[in-house]
Amino acid sequence: MKRQAWYIVGSALLCALGMSLLDGLVQPTYAVKSLLKLALFLLVPLLYYLRVPEGRALLRTLFTAGKGTLRRALALGLGVFAAILAAYFLLHGQIDFTRIAAQLSGNVGVNRENFLYVALYISLFNSLLEEFFFRGYAFAALARCAPRALAYAFSAVLFALYHVGMTARWFHPAIFLLSMLGLAFGGLLFNRLNETSGSLYPSWLVHLCANLAINTVGLLLFGVIR
Repeated sequence: MKRQAWYIVGSALLCALGMSLLDGLVQPTYAVKSLLKLALFLLVPLLYYLRVPEGRALLRTLFTAGKGTLRRALALGLGVFAAILAAYFLLHGQIDFTRIAAQLSGNVGVNRENFLYVALYISLFNSLLEEFFFRGYAFAALARCAPRALAYAFSAVLFALYHVGMTARWFHPAIFLLSMLGLAFGGLLFNRLNETSGSLYPSWLVHLCANLAINTVGLLLFGVIR
């Protein structure tokens, strides 16, 4: 691999796995974690793109998309939204979702009073930040200087591993493993959507819809909506 590829792989691993360990071991408040994540997931890719030849042009491309592509992505996102809510109502008798709410309140300070604001941030901004890091950097930038298959696998697996720290205590081991496989598959799908369009917006729309569904479950758990 080229030197640029090693740099992307190394920096992305440090940032994503560092955030996962922070989530799992240190468990800072959500505000502190969000600031650290913003610094890592935004600044590290930006510094790379601003240093490489044609980096600014590539950045502009990441944030440009055709209307037809966005319509297809939105349709897929709405399907994902419906599937997640359906899974919640089918499984809520088998999984102790109230434990998740209790852990969020006790570990990171997310509660009934502030969850709506946290949910809006996660759905709108945090999803775009993650897409920029995992798809715009760990996939798109890596695919320019390493084998395409490696970029696909690396970004998808890293996306799943990043979520280990925050979700490891939520589920039974079998369900946790299934959720990690689902995240890795989702990462592959997001890569494909963006590779086809040349933009981050398709994966962001689907990611946004998935987060909206998960946060709707959170609103139900915290009793914000009934």
